[in-house]
Amino acid sequence: MSKSRELLLYTTLGCGLCEKAKVEIWPQLELFNLRLREVDIAEDEALMERFSIRIPVVGLGDLGDVCGWPFDQRQLRIWLEARLD
Repeated sequence: MSKSRELLLYTTLGCGLCEKAKVEIWPQLELFNLRLREVDIAEDEALMERFSIRIPVVGLGDLGDVCGWPFDQRQLRIWLEARLD
């Protein structure tokens, strides 16, 4: 079995849209053998500057290649398929 990779959810405390995004994210985790890790942008000045008005945003580690809200399960699946083998 291959090692689980992380899907990063850039979020912050009180982000209501982030809760909606999780509903779209959860089905993709098992499909792509991913583990969800929430990253609080308020704890990092660079992330706050980059994503403050864009969250929720998901990524695989490359800050220049992210999938921003709004997205649905299909759009997220297509985004992930293009990046994961």
